[in-house]
Amino acid sequence: MRTLIRGADVVDGTESPRYRADVLLDGGRIAAIGRPDGPADRVVDAGGLVLAPGFIDMHAHSDLQILTAPDHLAKIGQGVTTELLGQDGLSYAPVDDDVLAVLRRKIAGWNSDPHDFDFSWRSVGEYLDRLDEGIAGNAAYLVPHGVVRALVCGWDDVPASADDIAAMAAIVRTGMEQGALGLSAGLTYTPGMYADNAELLALCTVVGEMGGFFAPHHRSYGRGALEAYAEMIDLTVRAGCPLHLSHATLNFGPNAGRAGELITLLDDAIAAGADITLDTYPYLPGATTLSAVLPSWSSAGGHAATLARLRDPSALARIREDLEVHGSDGCHGVVAEWDTIEISGVTNPELAGTVGRRIADIAGDRDRDGDPFDVFVDLLLRDDLGTGILQHVGHEENVRAIMAHPRHTGGSDGLLVGAKPHPRAWGTFPRYLARYCRELELFSLEECVGHLTGRAAARLRLRDRGLVRTGYAADLVLFDPRTVTDTATFADPARQPAGIPYVFVNGELAVDDARRTEAMAGRALRRRPDGSTA
Repeated sequence: MRTLIRGADVVDGTESPRYRADVLLDGGRIAAIGRPDGPADRVVDAGGLVLAPGFIDMHAHSDLQILTAPDHLAKIGQGVTTELLGQDGLSYAPVDDDVLAVLRRKIAGWNSDPHDFDFSWRSVGEYLDRLDEGIAGNAAYLVPHGVVRALVCGWDDVPASADDIAAMAAIVRTGMEQGALGLSAGLTYTPGMYADNAELLALCTVVGEMGGFFAPHHRSYGRGALEAYAEMIDLTVRAGCPLHLSHATLNFGPNAGRAGELITLLDDAIAAGADITLDTYPYLPGATTLSAVLPSWSSAGGHAATLARLRDPSALARIREDLEVHGSDGCHGVVAEWDTIEISGVTNPELAGTVGRRIADIAGDRDRDGDPFDVFVDLLLRDDLGTGILQHVGHEENVRAIMAHPRHTGGSDGLLVGAKPHPRAWGTFPRYLARYCRELELFSLEECVGHLTGRAAARLRLRDRGLVRTGYAADLVLFDPRTVTDTATFADPARQPAGIPYVFVNGELAVDDARRTEAMAGRALRRRPDGSTA
């Protein structure tokens, strides 16, 4: 089908000045830019609209929802045409039957755990093949380190032997040969946090040799955050591996006003030759699972072992001390602040009344001496560790300073399940355009679009996506720069943004006049032998 986009203001993803042009799409590609000749099956009048490359979500958790909720309006409605999955060291490939069984419950708060869903794959390649059967947008994948470790070492806190590390390296290499773009890690999540730097160095060396990159959720975003960033920089420089810092935030009380220190750390490393990029979301609160707040020792051994400790009085006493006195490593080394932790979703319908409420408030309901720690434990047990949370711990000055960095890209870190998920899942990309570009003028429109498209495409080494360029895949978004805005709120998070009337995925209209079509034109984007992605 030939589609002519007439009279668009083209912001092409390179951060160059916009220009007015007609753009012809044919066969899923950008066939011509300027004043194309010949007939068209469809003409889209783009007067007053900006034509940009489809947005690239550099940190997405749509691994199951892209299959189980195929209209995928949360992302397609924002103009997101490519997502990077396999994040934070925990995703669904490669797995065996035993690891998958534990994993499904462990990250149910991220993705739910549909009992009638057919997990027909086990390898990375099979997962990507499953995506190719029909998805709304394009998806690329990272090999998740925590799952690789579980396959080799199990879920316990054990050191990896030389043979274990060699086995993990082989799994990572195979995953990349099958199309993964690199390696992710979740170093405040079990079992990833049990890895020492020798293990990570060996795996990152393989990734670097194969032209991939390492995307860690590093060891702390709270107390010790700057040291954790420095650790990842040093690690990847020694490994010869590019580094992409996932959700590069400085949260929690100890980090207020410290973004300048992080920027200096990054700039010094880049000036010395380090290959570093980062992503952020344009909000203050974070989101994860309630079980992630637990100290790592209490989660060793997996799901059943964790639940057993939550029923053991001596283990509970130790957990309480770590959370309320010392600071849990699962909570980034910070003492738990129960008034900052809000329930965003539950799997047990009996707990629906807790959604949208903070743990301290729930404790206050029980009696005058209600204990937030007891509420915390009760929720974990009754919800089988499936509870999702928001953590209200961010700092606006840090958010603005970090997103202005020249190596910055956009990532939603959006969880698409739960009654009240974080609105970033539905609003990240229009929020960049509306609040931080149009209202606050933190950057120009050309720069903002570059953050969300061209820069990300360069990190992913996309061969023919991420720019408005003749011959490129027609992943495109048309938006009104005067009215585009996020409408998702914390009270009502699953709302489609305004001002984005048209979205194309591989040349097909996925959003037409602000309405989702039936198109399922997305596919898996795979690493090629030369290191590029197509």
